[in-house]
Amino acid sequence: MQRYSILWADDEIDLLKPHILFLEQRGYDITPINNGSDAVELASEKHFDVVFLDENMPGLSGLEALDQIKASKPNLPVVMITKNEEEHIMEEAIGSQIADYLIKPLNPNQILLSVKKILDNRRLIIEKTNLSYQQEFRKISMAFMDDMNHEQWADIYKKLVHWELQLDQSDNEDMSEVFDMQKIEANANFAKFVIKNYEKWLNDANADKPLLSHQLLKKKVFPALGKDVPVFLVVIDNLRFDQWKMIEPIIDDYFTVTNEETYYSILPTTTAYARNAIFSGMMPSEMAKSQPDLWVGEDEDEGKNNFEDEFLGKQLKRNNINAKFSYHKIKNLEEGRSLADTVNNLFQNNFNVIVYNFVDMLSHARTDMAMIRELAPDESAYRSITRSWFLHSPLLDILKTISERKAQVIITTDHGTIRVKRPFKIVGDRSVNTNLRYKQGKNLGYEGGKVMEATKPERLFLPKMNVSTSYVFATEDQFFAYPNNYNYYVNFYKDTFQHGGVSLEEMIIPLIFLNSKNAT
Repeated sequence: MQRYSILWADDEIDLLKPHILFLEQRGYDITPINNGSDAVELASEKHFDVVFLDENMPGLSGLEALDQIKASKPNLPVVMITKNEEEHIMEEAIGSQIADYLIKPLNPNQILLSVKKILDNRRLIIEKTNLSYQQEFRKISMAFMDDMNHEQWADIYKKLVHWELQLDQSDNEDMSEVFDMQKIEANANFAKFVIKNYEKWLNDANADKPLLSHQLLKKKVFPALGKDVPVFLVVIDNLRFDQWKMIEPIIDDYFTVTNEETYYSILPTTTAYARNAIFSGMMPSEMAKSQPDLWVGEDEDEGKNNFEDEFLGKQLKRNNINAKFSYHKIKNLEEGRSLADTVNNLFQNNFNVIVYNFVDMLSHARTDMAMIRELAPDESAYRSITRSWFLHSPLLDILKTISERKAQVIITTDHGTIRVKRPFKIVGDRSVNTNLRYKQGKNLGYEGGKVMEATKPERLFLPKMNVSTSYVFATEDQFFAYPNNYNYYVNFYKDTFQHGGVSLEEMIIPLIFLNSKNAT
């Protein structure tokens, strides 16, 4: 076991010998001194894992010594010990980034707890996390054998995200490998579940079904309209549930999470299909049939999401909602800053929609840019980049401003992404779409039984280009590759984040309800 060294400065250090002996018996090396000046000098010359400082020493006080120690070694943990319980002393010490604050008379176990909290905290958390996950592993694996419904699958996915984030903090590679295998198993079973039930969800009125993209506004958002406060719907595209959990602590400073839900993206899990379904309140084939002027097909070069505001207006009218609304799509930094500067003007509206494209740009940039590949080589780094972006983004500035006034904020997304690893050979003509997780076309050639097939697209409410059009969706961590360019596809796209297919990450996505904490 690692031995830690502690520097302890107190002008009554001789009276603390029982406490020093208590710590030494438990494996800690103590260097006792009786003044602040020596504490500053020793701390700068030697390595210590933690420093105990008495606040009220003659000569250089504990607070003065603290400032000097932090100036030379800002990351060295310092515990302030004092008889003084005055609030301003505590605030000054805390403001100087102390690791702990203890009040005399000291209790040996109180000191030991402080030391363990500082020095052994990471090790103890890792050990507890690994043990807890081992216990949970069997429960999750057993659940795969049950005939789970959509709610139970959402719960399983939330549990997997929880443990993935916990294990991120761990150095135990073996445990991380065990988790990765369990997530692969989960996605394999989830794909079977979706293949078995998806068509039924869309065609059987009595089926036990999840909330789907085209039902989102009518069932979850519109009921919030018409109340005393404006509603802000923020659609951060491509935002997975684990990415939401990364930005949640930042948002928690400004909002209370009143409800954390999930819903299911329709197939294909792409912006063109899923997000248009959100704003139109229709499935893709219904949009193509009833609003052909707004629906852009796969065979057209035009942008697929240029009419979301018009889709939204028509859906509001169809539901007899006479709400004054705004729609803003943020595609770059300048557009985000512009909205951040004018967001207060939106409070005159009943309903405000903000579509933020950053996460989508990040996932595609990761495919296209070597630098992003270096920054986000794995899931953990991908989450970290999302958090870093959000922390410094105009979107956070927008949300901060909203939080200063009474408002209902709903954060969601259109679909998630999955890190693809295994190529799957498919053959098609030049009219086949380019997405790596689903293909639409005629005479598609592939090995059956390992993907989700839609030979009757109308049963999935998907448009048909011609009589023989079919769709095929990649499952688990597969991506489609053409045999004639096979090595290029494999080398270029393996370990990139893609969407369009069937996976927990793409289909089960966050729906978060927030209330302002600091509203006036």
